[in-house]
Amino acid sequence: MTTSPALPSAAPSLDAGRHENGAKRAVRGTLVKVLLHERTERGMVLEPFAARCVRRGEVHELLTTDRWTDVPGSRVDRVGFLGFVELENGGVVDRGDTVLIGDEPVGTVLGFDGCHLPNHYNIVIHAARLLTGRSLALAPETPVVFVPAD
Repeated sequence: MTTSPALPSAAPSLDAGRHENGAKRAVRGTLVKVLLHERTERGMVLEPFAARCVRRGEVHELLTTDRWTDVPGSRVDRVGFLGFVELENGGVVDRGDTVLIGDEPVGTVLGFDGCHLPNHYNIVIHAARLLTGRSLALAPETPVVFVPAD
């Protein structure tokens, strides 16, 4: 198990396939809507993809979970909703990327849930505890950055 400072621990499986990946740029965006709630029976399902290509102008939902799993098809019930982010540049969001909101690390990308496609992805972020837009005092126009993993 590897541990990043100030972030929750991550399982070694995040490193799977990294030897195939070169450098990439950060994906940046702006929070456009804040969400305040959490749920314990959400029933999201992790997609089998370790990465998703995203386009400038797309809007995706951000949520946190304090439960760790990296098994595709796993059910994710405990979630805290952060809000929606509009992307300022295209790029690739990878499992394991660090998510900064307002320059503060929130957690790492755990995976993606596609229940709302083609409208948007739910980007599932692993955090030490459930976080919501309320618990982080988020506001529209707050910057969001998906920082490439080392």
